[in-house]
Amino acid sequence: MKALVAYFSAKGTTAALAKTLAEKTGADLFEIRPVTPYTTADIQWTNPLARCNREKIGRKDVPVADAVADWAAYDTVYLGFPIWYYGAPNVVQTFCKAYDWQGKRVILFATSGGSDMGRTAEKLQPFVKNGQIIKAQVLRGTSGLEGLIL
Repeated sequence: MKALVAYFSAKGTTAALAKTLAEKTGADLFEIRPVTPYTTADIQWTNPLARCNREKIGRKDVPVADAVADWAAYDTVYLGFPIWYYGAPNVVQTFCKAYDWQGKRVILFATSGGSDMGRTAEKLQPFVKNGQIIKAQVLRGTSGLEGLIL
């Protein structure tokens, strides 16, 4: 069994959890980075003209800077991201659309200042076609990480 921790982090919170999870599981680590990095102003969700709002409302794909090497070798993918608008950021959806998820077990972990997981897994499922989301959890700090590890 080979595992990958793939994550998008806007402010570093999700990155820290992803690195800890990769260490605990022995998984490889991959950062999902947009081609055009987000600035602080881009993720200021209280500004209706902020990039994050325009992307979400416009349902825009956000090009990803790099690709996972040897994707086919992984059977388990831990996928982490901050909750944006009760779901995964568009850059995560774009990342997911680029791969064949056939036969992969998917464990979602998210960070949030106040939201729970809600319907995030359900909303992301169409982007991980043929992959099986088997767990989905919002983490606040490292508590709860152990419950994600297979």
